[in-house]
Amino acid sequence: MEEFFNALGTVLLIVLVVIGALAGLIAGRIAGRRTVLYVVLGIVGAVALPFILAALGVGVLAAGGVVAIIIAALVGAAIVLALGKMIFD
Repeated sequence: MEEFFNALGTVLLIVLVVIGALAGLIAGRIAGRRTVLYVVLGIVGAVALPFILAALGVGVLAAGGVVAIIIAALVGAAIVLALGKMIFD
């Protein structure tokens, strides 16, 4: 059973990276420049926010399961992309 949860964690991390990359790619296409920067920022936000929320003990991630983690990843990517837009543009 432990191997299953380890595999699920690996797959979820890959999903978070893909979500962040897609969010960054869309933001880069909309902005029309610095697509690679936006992709990197999207990945950072999508991976970081779920881990930060879990470290703070937010129980919604555990109760909501994968869907809650994906929503947190989307929100994290959006926040970091908005901050990146303000800083770099």
